[in-house]
Amino acid sequence: MERRKFLGYTAAAGTALMLHPFEGFAFTPGKKLKLALVGTGHRGSGFWGSNLLKSFNEVVEFVGLCDINPGRMAYVKQAMNVSCPSYTDFKQMLKDTKPDYVIVTTVDAEHDEQIVTALEMGCDVITEKPMTTDEIKCKRILDAEKRTGKKVIVAFNYRHSVHAMQVKELLAKNRIGKVTSVDFNWYLNVFHGADYFRRWHGKMNRSGSLWVHKATHHFDLLNWWLNSEPVEVSAYGALEHYGKNNSFRGTKCRGCEHKDNCKFYWDITKDERLNNLYPENEKHDGYIRDGCVWSNEIDIYDKMSAQIIYANGVTVNYSLTTYSPYEGWQIAFNGFNGRLETWEDIPYLQKTADDQANRHAVEMSNADDAIPGEFREIMVMDNFAKNYEIFTTPKIKGGHGGGDIRMQRRIFVDKNDNPHNVMAGTREGAMSILIGIAARKSIALKRPVKISELTDLVPMANRF
Repeated sequence: MERRKFLGYTAAAGTALMLHPFEGFAFTPGKKLKLALVGTGHRGSGFWGSNLLKSFNEVVEFVGLCDINPGRMAYVKQAMNVSCPSYTDFKQMLKDTKPDYVIVTTVDAEHDEQIVTALEMGCDVITEKPMTTDEIKCKRILDAEKRTGKKVIVAFNYRHSVHAMQVKELLAKNRIGKVTSVDFNWYLNVFHGADYFRRWHGKMNRSGSLWVHKATHHFDLLNWWLNSEPVEVSAYGALEHYGKNNSFRGTKCRGCEHKDNCKFYWDITKDERLNNLYPENEKHDGYIRDGCVWSNEIDIYDKMSAQIIYANGVTVNYSLTTYSPYEGWQIAFNGFNGRLETWEDIPYLQKTADDQANRHAVEMSNADDAIPGEFREIMVMDNFAKNYEIFTTPKIKGGHGGGDIRMQRRIFVDKNDNPHNVMAGTREGAMSILIGIAARKSIALKRPVKISELTDLVPMANRF
């Protein structure tokens, strides 16, 4: 019979093991932080806009919004209830508004341009993941940060979830001894997974593929949990389900002649916010948010697997599926003294099932309260033991298991709250995307790719 332990959902337990305080942004007591946002799409205007103001209005204010789409900005200004000026010229916004911090939420392939420009114009930067999409742009960002002395935070919100923090806590306490290998499987359901193929993420030159855009989350978690950095990647990927792999296709879901025969038909106009952000304003920039998942222009992979070798000797087997019936993940750490397993939202491993179609509505929420009676579980079993232990943490309502608002709180309110070095900068941003970039190159070259082929950063066996 297993023994259950309840782990509290404050981060206090990890604070004692903090080795290096986060050297992030400076704060002036009694003065609001001046923010400028570039990229006013769904994530930017929601999580970094309305939700940020709702939760932290007493410490932040927006002094400028920037986007190539003036119609979208007009809607976002109203939705955010701000009176700051809006711009289509990024540099002009920085000259006029002189923000303390620039928040970058544009297309992934454009991040480097905005990050470097902001740094050179004297601003600190908060960027959405991924930091950028290739090794050249990565070096450009690293060089600019070093040259200017300004700071970049990479928004790895998943680290901040209660569940992820408790996995880190158990590993940091050496609960299963020296970790030697990891199996990590991530599943995107047919609602969320397909959505990447409707929008700009389905183009390699814009997202860097899901190896970079999506898996950067997962690779960063691995790097952080293992407290080490990757040295070599061997990967396989294919486009076998979406894109050209269908007998019919259209341009967009709206007005498509195949809508009655397509399981992936999606009516964006039923979502008032998305409809106002995109269809109502696509005349300004031509961007179609409800593009066809069967488009011939899609050139990213929808099936991916990789083996990653770390500087501390750990080997990782990783896979990403984009057309699963359910959304969730499973991971297992093997150590000299035992095994740690955990999971999120696997239907047959939990008592309650999520509504898969509406599952991601909470991702735009900044809630931080526990769901009564629902828990995440972490299984630990020692070698030669007859029984196993189940550690439980509350299931949190908000985006990324409550990680969203916890990360924002650490950025804008208490920079000294940094348990287990949870805050991420450019090195963390680089090491996560370099795994995905190496995976892309491994597929193209049909061989393993060393991280040293991509960067002059020397992978560290022990990060802290």
